Amino acid sequence: MKNWYTIRARGRGAEGSRAEVLIYDEIGAYGVSARGFLAELGALPDGVPIDLRLNSPGGSVFDAVAIYNALQRHDGTITVWIDGIAASAASYVAMAGDEIVMPENAFLMIHDPSGLVMGTAADMREMADTMDKIAAGMVRGYAARSGRAEEEIAALMAAETWFDAEAALEAGLATRRIEPVRIAASFDIGRFRNAPPVLVDAVAAAVADPTQEAEPDRVEADEGAEDVLDQADPATVLEPGPEPARPSKPDAAPPHIDPAAVRAEAIAHARAVIDLCRLAGQPQMAGRFLEEDAGLDAVRASLLSARAEATPEVSPHHPQPGPSPSARPWGDVIARTFKLKG
Repeated sequence: MKNWYTIRARGRGAEGSRAEVLIYDEIGAYGVSARGFLAELGALPDGVPIDLRLNSPGGSVFDAVAIYNALQRHDGTITVWIDGIAASAASYVAMAGDEIVMPENAFLMIHDPSGLVMGTAADMREMADTMDKIAAGMVRGYAARSGRAEEEIAALMAAETWFDAEAALEAGLATRRIEPVRIAASFDIGRFRNAPPVLVDAVAAAVADPTQEAEPDRVEADEGAEDVLDQADPATVLEPGPEPARPSKPDAAPPHIDPAAVRAEAIAHARAVIDLCRLAGQPQMAGRFLEEDAGLDAVRASLLSARAEATPEVSPHHPQPGPSPSARPWGDVIARTFKLKG
């Protein structure tokens, strides 16, 4: 199972021991919740400064809120480095930083939280109420960081607003701008309706180039880093590995991706999967199919297989199809009728 985060020791520098936390994927994806993250974060010594590096499209808003609160409780200073993208729930995690550093070509995005629920009207109303409460808490967090009015932040979230480094500094959502970095991402930016075209093209270029490194360039490098955080559990702190070589830039321009078309296609596919599961009487299977990104043919095959393997429920209190044990054969009924009519 792939983790979406890494927590490891950094070398001794001018400021002493530090820890590095990397979130380079979708938060809470692949079935891994924030519980493991919080456990490893709690194993760090009290007061150790943290470099939190983000390159994430977001993910579970519930996990992000838990991570934000845990970082807020940490005694040491937290410096957030946005190494490409901090979108959706990842941008809320970034607000926990005492300092938020953005390269010139990085992006931060805020929007209203969303959720998926299947059930009765009461279930859907309950989810809507939960989303409203989560959104209100996020508005307060962004407003406290930026110093802007909550009404202004709420409007920006409703519009799905993207900030480059300059705009984030102006909005109060970042504190320092640095030189550009290469953007490397394995996630699909087309899920967002207002993703800037320059970002879409940059992510497409990173995906199209097989020599692209898995992580963006580091702004700082600790040469000769030695083991630190001796008080931490060694099972929860990983040693830093060697920095990968800088790859060459791709020669060909990447194809243009239409975010609106990608989003519409994804929504249509999700609706088709949910409809198939409902027709098959297996609505609970829709979530797994969507998580696995299964095609419609695979969904139909799985539903038919599940239907074939299911044992029919037979209740003795209700009549079943077919003749009852006391029913007389049709031949006897006809013969008796002819006999009675002479």
